[in-house]
Amino acid sequence: MIDFGKNNGLVPAIVQDAQTGEVLMLGFMNAESLAETRRSGEAVFYSRSRQRLWKKGEQSGHVLKVRELRVDCDGDALLVQVEPLGPGVCHEGYRSCFFRRLAEDGTAAVIEERAFDPARVYSQESQ
Repeated sequence: MIDFGKNNGLVPAIVQDAQTGEVLMLGFMNAESLAETRRSGEAVFYSRSRQRLWKKGEQSGHVLKVRELRVDCDGDALLVQVEPLGPGVCHEGYRSCFFRRLAEDGTAAVIEERAFDPARVYSQESQ
Protein backbone atom coordinates (compact mmCIF):
# COMPACT_ATOMS: atom_id res chain seq x y z
CA MET A 1 0.00 0.00 0.00
CA ILE A 2 2.85 2.43 0.70
CA ASP A 3 4.97 3.31 -2.33
CA PHE A 4 8.56 3.51 -1.11
CA GLY A 5 9.81 3.50 -4.71
CA LYS A 6 9.13 7.13 -5.63
CA ASN A 7 11.77 8.85 -3.49
CA ASN A 8 14.70 6.46 -3.13
CA GLY A 9 12.89 4.32 -0.58
CA LEU A 10 11.66 7.20 1.58
CA VAL A 11 8.25 8.73 2.17
CA PRO A 12 7.57 12.02 3.96
CA ALA A 13 5.96 11.56 7.36
CA ILE A 14 4.00 14.54 8.66
CA VAL A 15 3.83 14.43 12.46
CA GLN A 16 0.69 15.87 14.03
CA ASP A 17 -0.39 16.16 17.66
CA ALA A 18 -3.37 13.77 17.82
CA GLN A 19 -5.13 15.88 20.45
CA THR A 20 -4.65 19.42 19.12
CA GLY A 21 -4.10 18.85 15.41
CA GLU A 22 -0.91 20.97 15.46
CA VAL A 23 1.72 19.93 12.93
CA LEU A 24 4.88 19.27 14.91
CA MET A 25 7.47 18.19 12.36
CA LEU A 26 8.22 16.50 9.08
CA GLY A 27 10.44 13.45 8.92
CA PHE A 28 11.09 10.66 6.47
CA MET A 29 10.41 6.96 6.83
CA ASN A 30 11.58 3.94 4.93
CA ALA A 31 10.04 0.48 5.18
CA GLU A 32 12.30 -0.44 8.11
CA SER A 33 11.54 2.68 10.16
CA LEU A 34 7.81 2.26 9.54
CA ALA A 35 7.99 -1.36 10.69
CA GLU A 36 9.88 -0.31 13.83
CA THR A 37 7.35 2.47 14.47
CA ARG A 38 4.52 -0.03 14.24
CA ARG A 39 6.35 -2.55 16.43
CA SER A 40 7.38 -0.11 19.18
CA GLY A 41 4.43 2.30 19.11
CA GLU A 42 6.89 5.21 19.06
CA ALA A 43 7.89 7.31 16.05
CA VAL A 44 11.05 6.12 14.30
CA PHE A 45 12.38 7.89 11.22
CA TYR A 46 15.15 7.46 8.71
CA SER A 47 17.77 10.17 9.16
CA ARG A 48 19.00 11.27 5.75
CA SER A 49 22.01 13.06 7.25
CA ARG A 50 23.08 10.16 9.48
CA GLN A 51 21.99 7.45 7.01
CA ARG A 52 20.39 5.37 9.77
CA LEU A 53 17.19 4.84 11.72
CA TRP A 54 16.50 7.51 14.30
CA LYS A 55 13.96 7.20 17.10
CA LYS A 56 12.52 10.58 18.02
CA GLY A 57 13.52 11.23 21.61
CA GLU A 58 16.49 8.87 21.68
CA GLN A 59 18.65 11.67 23.08
CA SER A 60 16.16 14.23 24.41
CA GLY A 61 13.64 11.83 25.91
CA HIS A 62 10.91 13.75 24.04
CA VAL A 63 9.28 10.63 22.62
CA LEU A 64 6.35 10.59 20.20
CA LYS A 65 3.78 7.90 21.09
CA VAL A 66 1.96 6.93 17.91
CA ARG A 67 -1.83 7.05 18.15
CA GLU A 68 -2.67 6.54 14.47
CA LEU A 69 -0.94 6.13 11.11
CA ARG A 70 -2.58 7.33 7.92
CA VAL A 71 -1.46 7.06 4.31
CA ASP A 72 -2.37 9.56 1.59
CA CYS A 73 -4.34 8.78 -1.57
CA ASP A 74 -1.20 8.22 -3.66
CA GLY A 75 0.39 5.94 -1.07
CA ASP A 76 3.54 8.07 -0.97
CA ALA A 77 3.15 10.11 2.24
CA LEU A 78 2.25 9.33 5.85
CA LEU A 79 0.41 11.24 8.53
CA VAL A 80 1.66 10.18 11.96
CA GLN A 81 -0.70 11.27 14.71
CA VAL A 82 1.09 11.25 18.03
CA GLU A 83 0.95 11.99 21.70
CA PRO A 84 4.13 14.02 22.32
CA LEU A 85 5.87 13.20 25.60
CA GLY A 86 7.97 16.21 26.40
CA PRO A 87 7.86 19.97 26.00
CA GLY A 88 8.74 20.04 22.31
CA VAL A 89 9.97 18.20 19.26
CA CYS A 90 12.23 20.78 17.60
CA HIS A 91 15.98 20.52 18.17
CA GLU A 92 16.00 24.32 18.48
CA GLY A 93 13.83 24.11 21.60
CA TYR A 94 10.34 24.76 20.25
CA ARG A 95 7.18 22.67 20.58
CA SER A 96 6.90 22.46 16.78
CA CYS A 97 9.54 22.71 14.07
CA PHE A 98 7.21 25.21 12.39
CA PHE A 99 7.89 28.12 14.76
CA ARG A 100 8.69 30.74 12.08
CA ARG A 101 6.25 32.61 9.85
CA LEU A 102 7.40 33.40 6.32
CA ALA A 103 6.64 36.97 5.28
CA GLU A 104 5.83 38.19 1.78
CA ASP A 105 9.34 39.62 1.46
CA GLY A 106 10.83 36.18 2.16
CA THR A 107 12.03 36.88 5.69
CA ALA A 108 11.10 34.55 8.51
CA ALA A 109 10.04 35.71 11.96
CA VAL A 110 9.89 33.59 15.10
CA ILE A 111 6.26 33.49 16.27
CA GLU A 112 6.49 31.00 19.14
CA GLU A 113 8.30 30.89 22.46
CA ARG A 114 10.92 28.27 23.22
CA ALA A 115 9.53 25.30 25.13
CA PHE A 116 12.90 24.08 26.43
CA ASP A 117 16.60 24.94 26.39
CA PRO A 118 18.21 22.85 23.64
CA ALA A 119 21.71 23.37 25.12
CA ARG A 120 20.62 21.41 28.18
CA VAL A 121 19.11 18.60 26.12
CA TYR A 122 21.40 18.07 23.12
CA SER A 123 25.12 17.82 22.56
CA GLN A 124 26.70 19.84 19.75
CA GLU A 125 27.07 16.64 17.65
CA SER A 126 23.33 15.96 17.46
CA GLN A 127 22.38 19.44 16.27
